[in-house]
Amino acid sequence: MASSVSGTIVPRFTADTLRSAAKLSQGCHVVPVRLRRAIKKYLREKEDPHMKRKVLSLSESFHEVKEVNLLLPRSTSKELVEDPLKSMQSSKRWKIKSAYGDIGLKYRDDETIAYVASRMPAVYAACYRVLSEVKRRLPDFSPAKVLDFGAGTGSAMWALREVWPKSMEKINLIEPSQSMQRAGQRLIKDLKDLPFIQSYGSIQALTQSISKSERQHDLVIASYVLGEIPSLKDRITVVRQLWDLTGDVLILIEPGTPEGSNIISQMRSHILWMESRKIRKLESASHKSSKSLITMKSGAFIVAPCPHDGRCPLYNTGKYCHFVQRLERTTSQRAYKRSRGKPLRGYEDEKFSYVAFRRGRRPREPWPLNGMKFDTLKEQHAKRSPEDLEIDYEDQIESEVDDDEQEQNLVSYNSDITETDAITDDDDDSGEEAEERGRADVGSGWGRIIYSPIRRGKRVEMDVCRATNRDGTEGLFDRIVVTQSKNPTLHHQARRSLWGDLWPF
Repeated sequence: MASSVSGTIVPRFTADTLRSAAKLSQGCHVVPVRLRRAIKKYLREKEDPHMKRKVLSLSESFHEVKEVNLLLPRSTSKELVEDPLKSMQSSKRWKIKSAYGDIGLKYRDDETIAYVASRMPAVYAACYRVLSEVKRRLPDFSPAKVLDFGAGTGSAMWALREVWPKSMEKINLIEPSQSMQRAGQRLIKDLKDLPFIQSYGSIQALTQSISKSERQHDLVIASYVLGEIPSLKDRITVVRQLWDLTGDVLILIEPGTPEGSNIISQMRSHILWMESRKIRKLESASHKSSKSLITMKSGAFIVAPCPHDGRCPLYNTGKYCHFVQRLERTTSQRAYKRSRGKPLRGYEDEKFSYVAFRRGRRPREPWPLNGMKFDTLKEQHAKRSPEDLEIDYEDQIESEVDDDEQEQNLVSYNSDITETDAITDDDDDSGEEAEERGRADVGSGWGRIIYSPIRRGKRVEMDVCRATNRDGTEGLFDRIVVTQSKNPTLHHQARRSLWGDLWPF
């Protein structure tokens, strides 16, 4: 039970809206019918009797990329992360020695087909999860112009179209592999009401083709691509170029491995440092004309997953920040993926690491628990009326079934049955309804649950990354313990919280 503290602060949430706002994790994701049909049609046209062998070969190629990343120093010096090109001449500041694709994964036709069959649905699911959270955390954000760097076969573009089906007007794709470009074009061939789409082979080709006034994009996304750039300096240079092309939001997504998380952490540190340095220079300028340059778009803050913009509290702890999205395996995945001596499951868990930046300053929002008072279990019992003590056995049985389903995360895997379902363009209505029930802002009052909560009897333990001040400039990694006796309301929420959800402070 939550009530207002007498005469001072009016609470922003009730217990129900608080739970709704904190719920960002998703259940077993079903790849949309449109995409499954497009993949099926593409693979029928490219039918190959040796597909399983090619899928295995692609998997081995990804392992080689991982080994190359292991050769790079995991702990980078402060100078390299903050200014990777300090030692280079200013005339060579934006010269890239190794571009995306130089790591050896060229994506020939056979590798592209294997990628569509085995990896595209999982990459789509991870992109959809991230973009859905950005939409929910930023209700005022509806991108019209988008840049997809390392577009591949268009996984991110499919996710963008599902999340913002009506706002997008133009999408610029950067993909050096001609085979990937052809596959992406073939997959969207039968779609209607598409925005204007233009493909380029590199960032340089994009910037040379458009004027400076047209280079800013509302949203820039780079998914599963930075790990394929073998030089740390070149990665940072590419991300700086992408940030220059960003008018509002930049999203980086990498595999949920220690190497992928390390890449995200390095890019996060560099962009935040670069923007804070820019603000310090403007604020220390003696001329009023320089100070007037500080606008609402100056600086940068993290939309997700971090609740703060300080140093990552997981640095040098042996842990790494990543999340998991479960998805139903498509027909092609079940047909071509191999299992290790066991029946192939109807689902798979895609691990990913990500960060979403927004230009400007982090808004100073009231913390969600401000003004809320929670009764202890003893106080709740004292307030009960005789009617509350009557037991409705039917409701009790239904509640127990719901709890079991939540904890075990049981799902049915019948993606083929839904292939005949009607397709509409109003698939995002449920998300809007959820926002009306409760929405978490991007202030510093929401922590992020890292790893799965531990439920022990009438207590729940959660590892939470949280801000330590109102400005969100510092953060820490904390173990939160919630017991039923001290706070039954938050205990109820904690029992239903999952890895990736928010936690209010």
